[in-house]
Amino acid sequence: MVKVTVWNEFLHEKVHEEVLRVYPDGIHNALAAGIATDSFEIATATLDQPEHGLTEERLGNTDVLIWWGHMGHDQVDDAIVERVHGRVMQGMGLIVLHSGHFSKIFKKLMGTGCDLKWREAGEKERIWTVNPAHPIAAGLPEYITIEHEEMYGEHFDIPAPDELIFLSWFEGGEVFRSGCTFYRGQGKIFYFRPGHETYPTYYNEQVLQVIKNAVHWAKPSNAGVPVRGNHQPLEPIVKP
Repeated sequence: MVKVTVWNEFLHEKVHEEVLRVYPDGIHNALAAGIATDSFEIATATLDQPEHGLTEERLGNTDVLIWWGHMGHDQVDDAIVERVHGRVMQGMGLIVLHSGHFSKIFKKLMGTGCDLKWREAGEKERIWTVNPAHPIAAGLPEYITIEHEEMYGEHFDIPAPDELIFLSWFEGGEVFRSGCTFYRGQGKIFYFRPGHETYPTYYNEQVLQVIKNAVHWAKPSNAGVPVRGNHQPLEPIVKP
């Protein structure tokens, strides 16, 4: 059983009627319902909860954290960012969605500004699978078409991804590295681009399949914990 926590700042849904119409129970609950499977144990957390819902206990009981944010990046307490960062370095998986590219935790893990081009025009997005052998692409077609989405365009200010899984093309002509993996410490990170709050992207079965695949990929490997620092020899050292 993979223990998943879906985090959403849960701000747009409270102040923007057009977002509430699309996600009446919040983006976090739509995602939790959309990826539900017998192999996941899913919890949700939001910005307005004590410690943003990301207490030591909650994170200690999380194998993979899914992160959606937009309006409230600056409201996330730095101490919670450090806590999440520490858990990723220890092996917790992190899936960052859409505008989470500007979250404190993603920028800290990337070490770059994570800026990009954007345009909200409700245009077509075609997400091409460019690494079909990768487990995150399992069971998916050659491309996913989303009829109406916000455009993100290059240059995306991130380090070169360890693996590029998806590449998006937009009706207006731009392209974007929309499915990227990174390894930090013992943790695995997946950034996935689609998911603007005014469009029903998180009801798209293929988009949800990507996220489900990513949860399985990002879960802790349970490999041996590396030992660092001064180290005694494992075998006798014979001096000449």
